[in-house]
Amino acid sequence: MNTRPQIDYDEEVLLLEEEVELRNLVVYNDEVNTFDHVIKTLIDVCGHQPEQAEQCTLLIHYKGKCAVKIGTYEELEPLCTAIHDRGISADVV
Repeated sequence: MNTRPQIDYDEEVLLLEEEVELRNLVVYNDEVNTFDHVIKTLIDVCGHQPEQAEQCTLLIHYKGKCAVKIGTYEELEPLCTAIHDRGISADVV
């Protein structure tokens, strides 16, 4: 015989959801940098595969700009700085 009372516990599980605002890293066209330089930059800085970097570079050339990466401002800001350091115009928007 069980002499201890049975206690039921209802545990409230709180799920904390942090709202994260995703932004775009946009690279702009210019008349200075070569296709090869922009492609190499996207591979080195953004971790693109060569085909992806080439497609983005074509969009940059023909459309004037391309969103090359999506993430939080904190993730994209150092990438934007690295792209600037290579002489290419970019913004986190």
